[in-house]
Order: sequence, then C-alpha cells, then structure tokens
Amino acid sequence: MKAESLRLAYGQALVELGREDDRVVVLEADLGKSTMSILFQEAFPSRYFEMGIAEANMAGTAAGLSLVGKIPFIHSFAVFAAGRAYDQIRQSIAIARLNVKICGSSAGLSDFGDGSTHQSIEDMAIMRALPNMTVLVPVDAVETRKMVRAMVEWDGPVYIRINRNDLPVLTDPDSEFQIGKLQVMRDGSDVAVFANGVMVSKALAAAEELAEEGISVKVINASTVKPLADEEVLAHVEGCRGVVTAEEHSVIGGLGSAVACALRRQRNLPIEFVGVKDSFGKSALSYDELLVHYGLTADAVKDAVKAVLEG
Repeated sequence: MKAESLRLAYGQALVELGREDDRVVVLEADLGKSTMSILFQEAFPSRYFEMGIAEANMAGTAAGLSLVGKIPFIHSFAVFAAGRAYDQIRQSIAIARLNVKICGSSAGLSDFGDGSTHQSIEDMAIMRALPNMTVLVPVDAVETRKMVRAMVEWDGPVYIRINRNDLPVLTDPDSEFQIGKLQVMRDGSDVAVFANGVMVSKALAAAEELAEEGISVKVINASTVKPLADEEVLAHVEGCRGVVTAEEHSVIGGLGSAVACALRRQRNLPIEFVGVKDSFGKSALSYDELLVHYGLTADAVKDAVKAVLEG
C-alpha cells in the first residue's frame, strides 16, 4: 500500500482552508517545521503567530482570538498540546466551548527517537475527559485532509492527533467524512475490531490472516473517539461473538474505554484491548521497533481476536 505523510497532508489542508476562509488563523509553539504549520506561515504570514515554547500562553491567546470571530488552530507535539496546556484548554476553551482547534502532532510512539518525554500515550484520555471536547484520530493522509475541513465546519473545540510517520493510505478519496461516524473498512461476522490511527492497518492485516483460518473479522475505523455514539457501536457488533479495540495509546481512557462504555450492557460480549499496557514510551531506533515492543502489531490483534472467541 502507498504510504503518505499525515503531517504534510494536515499542513496542506490548513492552507487550502486558509484560502477559503480568512477567519482561520494559526498559532505555533516553535515546532512549525515538525507540525507542518509552517506551510500556513508561508502562505499567510499575517495570520500566523509564533508563540515560542509556551503552549499555555498559546492556548489562552487562541481563546481570545476565537472570541473575536477567528477560528484558531494551535499546534505542538501531542504530549505538550494535551498535557502542558491542559489547564488553559480546560478553563479558557472547553468550559466556554470556544471554537479552538488543537493539533497534537508526533502523537503516540511516532516520535520514536525522543523517548517517554515526547511520546504521548495518554493524550486521548486527557482530551476525551474534557466536556465539550471532540477527539479525532485520522487513519491516513486522505482522512486527515477531510478531518481538517470538518474541524473548520464544526462549532466548538476539537483535538486532532497526528502521527509523525508516513502511514498506508486506506481511505477512499471519494468517501464522505463526518465527525462521529464510524467507517467499516472490512466486513465480517465473528469479531468486530474497532481501531484507529496506525492500528487500522494492523487490524486489516490481522483480519486477512484470520480469514485463512476461517475466522471472519469486521474492521471498523473509529477515527472519532469522541463523540462515539452508543447506538452506532451496538449496530456494528450485532451478531458478533466478541469485540477487540486497537489503538496506539494507553489501554486506559482511550478508544478501548470509549467502546467498552458503549457496550456496558452487553454482558455476554467479551472484549479485549490492544494498546500500551499502562507504561510510558521509550527511545528506539525505529518506529516499528517500538510498535513491536509494545504489542501494537497484527499478531497482537490476531491473539486478541482468538482470546475473545475463546470466551
């Protein structure tokens, strides 16, 4: 499968929307070359604000800009966007439900060389816990472009989680993206796998291998972690014998927790989580090395599918 950069797709989409809507402004925490917000700076220098390494101040400034009718996008590494600026996001943006968009770049373990201080395995949980916050995790560059457009159209705060590495393109360019909707990537009847980000491709690979063993797996791209409608989750698991969730995030508080909450009354439906097991990240020589170390692989998804089928 062809792989493309989500960061580049994000930056290009932001420029496109900047041309269409002069309310869009961009704030950056000294990481523009990494987040690719630098593309917006090149196109619209008067609507680009370099805030320095000061995420909290950036969030507060964005809140003020939104109050005068702007649509501010703020940027940093996901671990800092969600963590360092949490208080300002909560107090100044989420409580007032202001129209601020937050880009957490180099999310998950994708900044493989910088270790635990720069790897975000808890950002989805932090943002998901905030009332009024919408949480998005694109699967590829194509969905990233669609998401950025949807973020501008969505009224209220949104957090988008961007992977640092090129990921396989799985999204049909002609498909419609809608915040809150789940996308079936492969149909199946025995087990439903809800995945997002890089784990969608791992789940699809697992489903392909399991099909050779006579096990039918449905793979759902849960790129909207919040809002996640209970009724839609229930519709996708109807007739299945088990559920698996797969995410590049802690098993605590992210996609797995959201799906389990939706299934809370399905007492006879076993569920397994594939994710980071309550641990911080660490440095590695490659992204794939970290994915293997933390069990974020197609084999891990296969094992989880077999575990739920065994009850």
